[in-house]
Amino acid sequence: MSYLDPSRTVAERVSDLLARMTLAEKVGQMLQLNAKEGVDHLVTELHVGSILHASPENVRRAHELAAQTRLRIPLLVAEDCIHGHSFWEGATIFPTQLGMAASWDAGLLEQVARVTAVEAAATGIHWTFSPVLCITRDLRWGRVSETFGEDPHLLGELASAMVRGYQGEGLDDPTAILATAKHFAGYSETQGGRDASEADISRRKLRSWFLPPFERVAREGCATFMLGYQSMDGVPITINKWLLDDVLRGEWGYTGMLVTDWDNVGRMVWEQHIMPDHTHAAAAAVDAGNDMIMTTPQFFTGAQEAVRRGMITEQQIDAAVARILTLKLELGLFEDPRHPDVERQRAVIHAPAHAALNLEVARRSLVLLANDGTLPLGGGLVADADGRATGAREARRIAVVGPNADDQHAQLGDWAGSSGQADWLPEGHPRELTWTVKDGFERLAPEGWTVTHARGADIVVLGPNPDGELFPDGQPRPHVATSAPVDEGQLAEAVAAAKDADLVVAVVGDCIDLVGETRSTATLELLGGQVALLDALAASGTPFVVVLMASKPLVLPPSAHRANAIIWAANPGMAGGRAIAELVLGLIEPTGRLPISFAAHVGQQPVFYHQIPGQHGTRYADLTQRPPFAFGEGLSYTRVEYSDLDLERTELSRDDDVRARVTIANTGSRPTLETVQVYVRDVVTPVTWASKELKTYAQVELAPGETRTVEIELPVAACTIVDAHERRIVDPGEFALLVGPSSREEDLLSASFTVSA
Repeated sequence: MSYLDPSRTVAERVSDLLARMTLAEKVGQMLQLNAKEGVDHLVTELHVGSILHASPENVRRAHELAAQTRLRIPLLVAEDCIHGHSFWEGATIFPTQLGMAASWDAGLLEQVARVTAVEAAATGIHWTFSPVLCITRDLRWGRVSETFGEDPHLLGELASAMVRGYQGEGLDDPTAILATAKHFAGYSETQGGRDASEADISRRKLRSWFLPPFERVAREGCATFMLGYQSMDGVPITINKWLLDDVLRGEWGYTGMLVTDWDNVGRMVWEQHIMPDHTHAAAAAVDAGNDMIMTTPQFFTGAQEAVRRGMITEQQIDAAVARILTLKLELGLFEDPRHPDVERQRAVIHAPAHAALNLEVARRSLVLLANDGTLPLGGGLVADADGRATGAREARRIAVVGPNADDQHAQLGDWAGSSGQADWLPEGHPRELTWTVKDGFERLAPEGWTVTHARGADIVVLGPNPDGELFPDGQPRPHVATSAPVDEGQLAEAVAAAKDADLVVAVVGDCIDLVGETRSTATLELLGGQVALLDALAASGTPFVVVLMASKPLVLPPSAHRANAIIWAANPGMAGGRAIAELVLGLIEPTGRLPISFAAHVGQQPVFYHQIPGQHGTRYADLTQRPPFAFGEGLSYTRVEYSDLDLERTELSRDDDVRARVTIANTGSRPTLETVQVYVRDVVTPVTWASKELKTYAQVELAPGETRTVEIELPVAACTIVDAHERRIVDPGEFALLVGPSSREEDLLSASFTVSA
């Protein structure tokens, strides 16, 4: 059997194996099914090519069964390792993608993906459904935390880094796992923020902002692409031949594997109502070029029936199966199925080096949004060998309050044990591995300081879903979350703690019941008793810091804006509470920058920075359009001044590079890491275009009092627009190079250059 001979080429082995397979075995290879209810039937009767959401026991059982099948084709075991090995007890859980994006550090994220791959591979996982390349536009969307924010360029930088980390030096490396670019494409362009709704988006708009990050990772070798749930112009992405055939496989020459999202094929029957049955749905999915069909078991009989009726050919099935088998051979699974390795797990799962990286990422994920000088609290505090603050001049009293001050699950975020996708981790990850904010202050505050805690408020109350416990496909519906009433007892306890403290740290935000698929929100307000809590803290007279720990930018009430400082923490992972305490105490410097803009009101949306100019005026009749916190913003514990932006040449051709210099100076007494952001504006364009776009950036360390000249180099070929004919071009004429610490116009220095025709 040539397909078992590793000396043969991959193509030869695939051809030999295909020739030996029955139609049922081929169609089975195209199935990826949920292992929640066991794997025996999936492997022995449906011949599945892949399983997902498999408990450790089911992973071992599935491998045993696959080795006993007629052709012994190994399985691809997949899991949503989105920001760490999500559903393995004790694995390293990093900040969510949105939190990691605040670091603006592609190298750091490549390390995160490498660690995740090493831990996942040791448990028998071959494939992760990450990174997410969706662009956040509507903050109500339930999956904002899974994205890298609102900017296509930053997204492309960070996603590419994670692909490199997951796939390592090559798929034959036993620590490499398959990366997945998702959700292709335009999935986040929802209506009303509703998850998986029709995406009202033109092909030109897709090419302008949504497709470039996907094109980048496709050309850089991302092994798999996952298709979005939504329809676009009336056509579900699953069968959108223009997107899949013309663009992805045609224009970009992509040869990797396509996987549908959860029951996309079945949804065409029971939800989107464009197919009369699963036979027609299966035929359409195969005809559009799909390879792996996720969690639609009816595809097994539907695809075979479609072949028998002549709706599709067996050769079309062969093309899909060939891509699946190619990946399995490139991973080396026929020689080494990469079974779970208990000894390896002991060595790598949450290894000390992985925990240290997690702490660094958590530190880099924090964004200081406001500060009147109250922070850093300790002034001259330094950390001892154990990380505890020392050097305090006097004892202080800190009250740590709020519903997220001691909530492990809010800190870890979605896709992390207790978020509902894995029934074998009902309590989530081991509590002792997570430092909550309360833990952070109790463990790091100087000896003699007093740390008290009060919850202060609840966020939501859960109730049954009036539409029933299950969706039509058998998946559980989420409980309905309603805003919790103000608990006067909790509130009074928090106010008493505040009045007896020198500083209050109020940790507010959302909770796991308001995050993820099927959990988009109609509002961005702080729910439950949280606004009442902040109002009371503002009235207490005690200085207070607001920490927003949330899956998305939320609308902060006026009392929050009266705080002495505001920190955005996203969902900062296992080490987040320690990092937050370190930041407040001044043991670390704030370096994070926003990857996403905040709204002042849910109706103020959209607030992303690169909008198309053209409307009556620049505000609503009743509200400004200026976001309270904009893309790229973030404060330091020092001040950095920009000056002397100078272009080397101002007359350029399309083949040239824009070269410039800018001077940055740290005028304060603390060190910092400055993110120098470079935007471009095409001054006059043949079609409407964004007012400015991020094109590159640099991170520069500055010691206190240090001045540095930063060199900027940008290809003119990157200064593009998409014209009315969907062509990406460099439009000749005048451009502005904009350099500064954020996307706000008043923060940017400007210099003009011209591109010749």
